Amino acid sequence: MRVLVAASEVAGFAKTGGLADVAGALPAALARRGNLAAVVMPLYNAVRKTGVPIERTGIVLPVPMGDRTLACRVFRSRLPGTDVPVFLVEHAPYFERDDARAGRGLYQFQTDGGKADYWDNGERFVFFSRAVLELVPHLGFPPDVIHANDWQTGLVPVYLAETYRNTPGYQRIRSVFTIHNIAYQGSFPRELMNYTGLPGWLYNPGQLEHYGFNFLKSGIVYADAVNTVSPTYAREIQTGEFGCGLEGLLNNVHWKLSGIVNGCDYHDWNPERDKHIAAKYTADTVFDRKPLCKADLQRRFSVKEDPAAPVLGVVARLVAQKGIDLVISAAQGFLDLGCQLIVLGDGDLHFHHQLQALRDRNPERVGVFLGFNEGLAHAVEAGSDLFLMPSKYEPCGLNQMYSLKYGTPPVVRTTGGLADTVVNATLENLADGRATGFTFGDYTAHALYETVRWALTLLRDRPLEFRQIVRTAMAQDWSWDRSADVYERLYRKITGA
Repeated sequence: MRVLVAASEVAGFAKTGGLADVAGALPAALARRGNLAAVVMPLYNAVRKTGVPIERTGIVLPVPMGDRTLACRVFRSRLPGTDVPVFLVEHAPYFERDDARAGRGLYQFQTDGGKADYWDNGERFVFFSRAVLELVPHLGFPPDVIHANDWQTGLVPVYLAETYRNTPGYQRIRSVFTIHNIAYQGSFPRELMNYTGLPGWLYNPGQLEHYGFNFLKSGIVYADAVNTVSPTYAREIQTGEFGCGLEGLLNNVHWKLSGIVNGCDYHDWNPERDKHIAAKYTADTVFDRKPLCKADLQRRFSVKEDPAAPVLGVVARLVAQKGIDLVISAAQGFLDLGCQLIVLGDGDLHFHHQLQALRDRNPERVGVFLGFNEGLAHAVEAGSDLFLMPSKYEPCGLNQMYSLKYGTPPVVRTTGGLADTVVNATLENLADGRATGFTFGDYTAHALYETVRWALTLLRDRPLEFRQIVRTAMAQDWSWDRSADVYERLYRKITGA
């Protein structure tokens, strides 16, 4: 298969979240399987600052924007460690405004009251989506599939169908559109249609309109296949609780909607070769070597170095979606059970203050790092006894997959990708050796507490069963090669290959 992946961010170049990880890892996995893959993204300041080599291609694309045509140069790089080309669309007025020191990011900027979206985000990604289509003749291969991701590229399937379908070289191209988080939809005033070159009659409730010009809805309507990042999330977003207003549309197009679990990067996240942890280990040495990682974690977070105290680890954005309120509410109960709590993350200030207060009251048993640190994130995964991930919703999630690999059974709520990747330690699953972690359903601190209490019962009183959970967890394969195989089958389905 010949695949062009279009994304607004790519790991190794510019990143704000999980979309970048997918856009960086999936094309590499597709290439390993013998497919031709390429990536296209905007050229941000962040890309230039990474030091990743980029080179001029000599390609200049004409991009129609309303009654103007803007020219943009195209640069080229490669995904790190691969031969997969990355095409970088340059247009400084739109994309070279990100600067962390000035509080400006890829899509937002810092204000006194928090963060605000750039006023012209819609215009910026109309431009980028059109540039993706204009790039096609310059790829060096005719793509079978253009794989668009999230609202920033939601117009790519629209342009392919409405503007380029009868253009030589485009007729056989099919589109896939991946929803990474349906809460972010890219909704803009109707007037933005004037920049698109699309006919005005497309702005109607059956096509592009949903309380404004909705880019995510546009991609869903026009793509040949729509997927999201786990089978459970694909079912959840067809309900009123999770669909964010688009559940009716998603029910109507259920025939082209699927869920594919994101892969896990076992090159960076593997205790056998992890440079960030105190002691490397395998499934054969985990019970001898993991205690060294636990002691190191306790020292790093300045809690009491106590091998008998179960360590509960959290690495997350400190926002309501991640269930941090449940962790804080249940924290005293965890401490009463003899646990230590380690939290690494950044997010809402009220959670910062609550966690700092909890640490100040319990300095030997609670460790908090506000911010993100790659090395500490690895240390938490390797050194904790249990990993807490009680998300309110979680399209896919990666940390639970890391925890499995590191032999740190995750405690998760049964939502989205968490439900698809963690097998609960029920008595039945313990008996047949399928259990890989601990799950609960109700979004309450009590449910989280009781699940942790059950996990501690196994850890302390039934250690052989707990060790079997660890071994089974470490044997799971949630690699990108596994995910790429499913994507490849989806591409073949829509192209008839």
